[in-house]
Amino acid sequence: MNKRLLVVGSGASGVHFALSTLRKGYQVTMLDVALPKPPAACPEETLDGLKDHLSDPVEYFLGEGNESIVLPGTSDNYRARYFGIPPSRSYVFESPKAFSYEASGFEPLFSFARGGLAEAWTGGAYPLEDHDLRDFPFGYETLEKYYEEVTQRIGINGTADDLTRFLPLQKALMAPLDLDENSKDLIERYQGKRSLLAKKFRCYIGRSRVATLSREQDGRGECTYCGRCLWGCPNESLYTPSITLQACLQFPNFTYLPGLMANYFIADSQQHLTGIAAESLVDGQRHTFQADTYVLAAGTLCSSKIYLDTLFKATGEIQKLTGLMDNRQVLVPFINLHCIGNGYAGDRYQYHQLGLGLEMDDPAEYVHGQITTLKTAQTHPLLQLMPLDLRSAIKVYQLLRTSLGVVNLSFHDTRRPENFLSITPEDKSGHTKLSIQYRPRKGQGQSINLALKRLRGALAELGSFVVPGMTVIRPMGSSLHYSGTLGMSEQPKPLHTSKFCQSYDFENLYVVDGSVIPFLPAKNITLTLMANAVRVAEEAF
Repeated sequence: MNKRLLVVGSGASGVHFALSTLRKGYQVTMLDVALPKPPAACPEETLDGLKDHLSDPVEYFLGEGNESIVLPGTSDNYRARYFGIPPSRSYVFESPKAFSYEASGFEPLFSFARGGLAEAWTGGAYPLEDHDLRDFPFGYETLEKYYEEVTQRIGINGTADDLTRFLPLQKALMAPLDLDENSKDLIERYQGKRSLLAKKFRCYIGRSRVATLSREQDGRGECTYCGRCLWGCPNESLYTPSITLQACLQFPNFTYLPGLMANYFIADSQQHLTGIAAESLVDGQRHTFQADTYVLAAGTLCSSKIYLDTLFKATGEIQKLTGLMDNRQVLVPFINLHCIGNGYAGDRYQYHQLGLGLEMDDPAEYVHGQITTLKTAQTHPLLQLMPLDLRSAIKVYQLLRTSLGVVNLSFHDTRRPENFLSITPEDKSGHTKLSIQYRPRKGQGQSINLALKRLRGALAELGSFVVPGMTVIRPMGSSLHYSGTLGMSEQPKPLHTSKFCQSYDFENLYVVDGSVIPFLPAKNITLTLMANAVRVAEEAF
């Protein structure tokens, strides 16, 4: 049995694969760019408390150069952001100078942070059903125990309700968090009209499954409702992969190598990998690392680039990885008429607490919605969109604040050849540029219109209305659920992986991130990525 494993990336998939194999006694080395997270400012304070106790609250909230302010421009891109990314989280989306890309029809975000993109996720943790796994070489029964394992590891809250028809129930779920006033009003009104909404709009509402602790676990504190979710949870109740990385660091058989950007694997004439080439972010020096088995977990876009660069170095050929997928997302602002003028309280959990499901004739085309009531997020982009002067907009906002919410609708995606990743050599640097092309699937516009019609009707029945002219169809790439470029396949074929995520091109390479997902349902896939990584570690090693 091979004992030396080398994992590329510390994101959600990589750390859970590493933890499982470390527990089995493997020697695990992890290469990581690992841009660091800044320390939490005044961790004992609420968000409002930071304004009084920070030496420079303006810099904390808006950035040294006010970079977190979202300004209107000549394009409508700012309309896709109803709240800005705070400076304390900007490190998640920074890239090394040596990395470059070009994109058509796609607006990607990359993360080279310690912990990856899920360092800035909203905690939505949804298991997939059999119809969500329709193109996978296995079903829910295979993943069930790994969903349970990850649920126990990271802590997820939720309960049995009407969303259980779409979301299988894990035994290890914690009790849900306390609801804010707007969410509480919505769910109470839903309970009185659930039969009507199901019959008329095929719409179901329930509690989100959220990876946030409602009780203490493994040294992490329970949610204190401090209002700092968007800014970075100060007591780690909101799960991020860097928490599991810390657990891995406690193992003597784990070697963590930060500050290194993996470039490509070195392959021999038998398509066996003998090493990986990486370069230091400190001095640009090139290094080579050896192992028996290599595991890609750098995120779909970066893992795919490493794969393409490996093929290019081994054969001199530039390949395309087809099948790139991402969830189309539509933001739908609404006002709950029953909460207008109610007193505002910022000491609440900030992300989505309710979920919404729209049932379709084909179960795989299910539309998922996350209902986020606006509390302490930066909402100046919302004020800018009001057809009022600033002073009037602020007064109206103060009156409406407790009643405001946004439904984030997500739509499924499928693998198609017109959507692909490739590379372009850059002569001077020796690096390559990642090339991305994406074209929306046919019929998506009709799907969006149908979903919006049902949503408007359902919200109206609950005493809420969608704000005219403010619905935003976000650009592809916004959901960050990138997947599909090295899809799992029962039959061996180039540029694919087996049911155990083993490459058909390189026998000692495994891929455990979103690259291997062969169908993208409307639900957030982060929980599935973690569960699948644990499955591969347990069943293939």
